[in-house]
Amino acid sequence: MAAEGKGSKKAEAEAAAPALAAAKAAKDVGEDKAVVPAPGPPADDSKALVVVDKVADKTSAEKNTPRNSNDRDIALAKVEMEKRASLIKTWEENEKAKAEHKAAKKQSIILSWENTKKAVVEAQLKKKEAELERKKAEYAEKMKNKKAIIHRRAEEKRATVVAERGEDVLKAEEMAVKYRATGVAPKTKFLGCFGA
Repeated sequence: MAAEGKGSKKAEAEAAAPALAAAKAAKDVGEDKAVVPAPGPPADDSKALVVVDKVADKTSAEKNTPRNSNDRDIALAKVEMEKRASLIKTWEENEKAKAEHKAAKKQSIILSWENTKKAVVEAQLKKKEAELERKKAEYAEKMKNKKAIIHRRAEEKRATVVAERGEDVLKAEEMAVKYRATGVAPKTKFLGCFGA
């Protein structure tokens, strides 16, 4: 009986093997086929499975599976084309990224150059402004000195005028005293037309 049990199990495994292989193939195709147990028990009590195609998905399964070597070559060529297109797209994106990076780097260099040049010009401007302020202050000091010199000369001239006036007043007073003492009338220039 033990030998018979081993033999029957082996027979069952051999009978189930094609059904399992068909089920695996159906799963690999895209699970378009459903596995349904065979109607009714087989004569040797093995549990064999039968592969049944789904009617609705049969056309899509036929489209995806190549029928001959020509269809397989076409499918391989299509995959190769898609692979090439994907590589080209990746290369294009990489080149665009490189170009963007290169442009950004150049923009950064230009901005740095611009900022440096602006800083130099600003420094020159501040230096020139400081120099002009210094010159302005020096010029203002010169003008103040000139004003002071003019004021001093004006004061000297005023003092001279005041001194001359004082001398003239003293001279007039002395002459008046002299005329009074002698009793002689002075000769006036502005009354010359009325005189004798």
